[in-house]
Amino acid sequence: MKISYSQIDSEARVSVETESERHIPKLEKILKRYDPDLVQLHGTFEKTPRRTEFGVSLHLTLPTGSLQATGRGGDARIATKAAFAELEGQLKKHQSKLRRDYMWKRKRGARGVLKASEVPSTD
Repeated sequence: MKISYSQIDSEARVSVETESERHIPKLEKILKRYDPDLVQLHGTFEKTPRRTEFGVSLHLTLPTGSLQATGRGGDARIATKAAFAELEGQLKKHQSKLRRDYMWKRKRGARGVLKASEVPSTD
């Protein structure tokens, strides 16, 4: 996976990189079917000047599509954690659509109990 960051403050760099190092192995585990050269993660960081609020935007490019996630928080670490959590959820949903899991959902019901229309008649 190719990883790049832009517009990151020097004061927030350590906390962002620490949090990213925790979440990137999780993403790599989910993305193990993809060629690592074709997967790109780009992060953009911003600090709101009038408030102590950080914003993180992650863009994951895959061969099957691209995903975008954002996170906001009072600390750079919290914003990064929120963005990675949203991206992980989107990635799992994207892969379930690719696998067509919606076609294989089983309907839950009583096992072994026959409906009235399925009961064999004694005629």
